[in-house]
Amino acid sequence: MKIHHVPCLEDNYSYLIIDESTKEAAVVDPVEPEKVLDVAQQQGALIKLVLTTHHHWDHAGGNEKLKQLVPGIKVYGGSKDNVKGCTDSVENGDKISLGADVNILALHTPCHTKGHISYYVTSKEGEDPAVFTGDTLFIAGCGKFFEGTAEQMYQSLCVTLGSLPKPTRVYCGHEYTVKNLQFALTIEPENVKIQQKLSWAQQQRQAGLPTIPSTIEDELETNPFIRVDLPEIQEKVGSHSAVNALREIRQRKDNWRG
Repeated sequence: MKIHHVPCLEDNYSYLIIDESTKEAAVVDPVEPEKVLDVAQQQGALIKLVLTTHHHWDHAGGNEKLKQLVPGIKVYGGSKDNVKGCTDSVENGDKISLGADVNILALHTPCHTKGHISYYVTSKEGEDPAVFTGDTLFIAGCGKFFEGTAEQMYQSLCVTLGSLPKPTRVYCGHEYTVKNLQFALTIEPENVKIQQKLSWAQQQRQAGLPTIPSTIEDELETNPFIRVDLPEIQEKVGSHSAVNALREIRQRKDNWRG
């Protein structure tokens, strides 16, 4: 499978996932449908599916337009999320196939929104899997707790996403990496992996390149929100449990003016 970034709005990403043997494609969060269709055309791909991570307009706002532009397209979204233009609602564990070789697994990752879905994508070609995490897991960060609790975010981040195979490539909904890593250093100033990744991310952005994808392994080493099971992280933020540490780090990030 091939995955293409489609930068949208100010700092959003849509993604095109192409099954190479059939040239059938799925698109994640196509907020600017014309841009996505242009990329598909350049690649000689035919968009069959929309995978919506959550109902916020900067992710789901292009669904209706894309349905007009591509008659008969299927639009997937979380059953608890009231996604605009949704034709097929998905629950945790639902499977979707794309073309001949690509399989997609819906993972319910609530907190940012009640019905937020992350999509775990594998290919029979044997390359590393990918997960499209919307606004639940960012590179070195996580989404705001708009519709859920720290308990839910812990389950979504540290249990559901954190237990995916370590080489899984992480594609998130926004280019927030530099700011997130700068904040991560306020929690773990001595973490060399965070320092190195920040310097790399700054170079990428200066060159006009994305900092995405990351990997689950990388996140487990550099993302304070997914590292809250570690006693040293809990100690740093004065919490005695992973959930309390996650709540505290999110509050600090909400108030951080980096």
